[in-house]
Amino acid sequence: MNLVQGSDFPRHSALQGWASPSRIGVLRRRRTPQLFTRQSSAPKASQEASRKQPCTASRRPARIILVRHGESEGNVDESVYQRKADWDIGLTPKGVLQAEEAGRQLREIIGSEQRVYFYVSPYKRAKQTCYHLGKDIERHRIAGVREEPRIREQDFGNFQDDSMSTIKRERLSYGRFFFRFPNGESASDVYDRITGFRETLRSDIDSSRFGRFQDEDDGDINLVVVSHGLALRVFLMRWYKWSVEQFNLVRNPTNCEIILMSRGSGGRFSLIDENDTAMSEAYARDLGLDDLMISDQIWQSTATPGELNMDWPTSGSSWFDDFDLNDDPRVFLDKYRSE
Repeated sequence: MNLVQGSDFPRHSALQGWASPSRIGVLRRRRTPQLFTRQSSAPKASQEASRKQPCTASRRPARIILVRHGESEGNVDESVYQRKADWDIGLTPKGVLQAEEAGRQLREIIGSEQRVYFYVSPYKRAKQTCYHLGKDIERHRIAGVREEPRIREQDFGNFQDDSMSTIKRERLSYGRFFFRFPNGESASDVYDRITGFRETLRSDIDSSRFGRFQDEDDGDINLVVVSHGLALRVFLMRWYKWSVEQFNLVRNPTNCEIILMSRGSGGRFSLIDENDTAMSEAYARDLGLDDLMISDQIWQSTATPGELNMDWPTSGSSWFDDFDLNDDPRVFLDKYRSE
């Protein structure tokens, strides 16, 4: 191809006049226009005042509300997992009714003024549940909806087959938290990604992401997490720093069961509601929390963010005092030496 001398343009009759060497030289010498930014005319003090301030205890969300999805096709017929992708399994008609009832309960919880922000698993049954939870809430009270893959269902290894029942029995003998499904996840794997979600959620809260929805006339925001049974248990485990043994005490929430983490007077979130201690404590015990976990929830209901419960095993030295020496090889070593 013939090129115009001194240029990268092909010789073409329509371009010869435009792409002449002299004109190209002018183009090459032309400088990129300098960009200018307009200075705000607002006084510096008012600019500083308009910036978001750190979230105070009174302006933290009123609640974190955990909701498991409604009854799904897989809950009533496990063979559906053999022919349908887990993420594509939807609600049954009963599951829709459960989600609608949970929506009525949610509206009672948040009242007529408070707003909601949804975090939802991308699985179809979770998204359908989220829709029925929020469809009858006035649109101006819905602060947003975020699809969050990190709170998806535990991965069981793509399409399942008849061997799954045997594999689940193996899980019971191996340990539910650490057992990893072939080509899938263990609960400890779920813990890792839930940890990432927890940090995002805490950042959203502590940076006053929801502050603009918390004007005095609008009431507090409620964060609703629509997810799956094991993922919600792991979320509670990660949030409250439960041990594996404590995690194993907690039962799986039923379809569309609502778990409330209410903001206490100090700003932390607790399963024990200061305004309804007896009822919320009874529910926490039904969920599976033991006396130590209950006492921590009572502490959480009045504590401030950043404060440590020194009676909790991982906060002070009590872990060493309560360590089960039957699990210590030195016990067997001492016995061996004495014989």
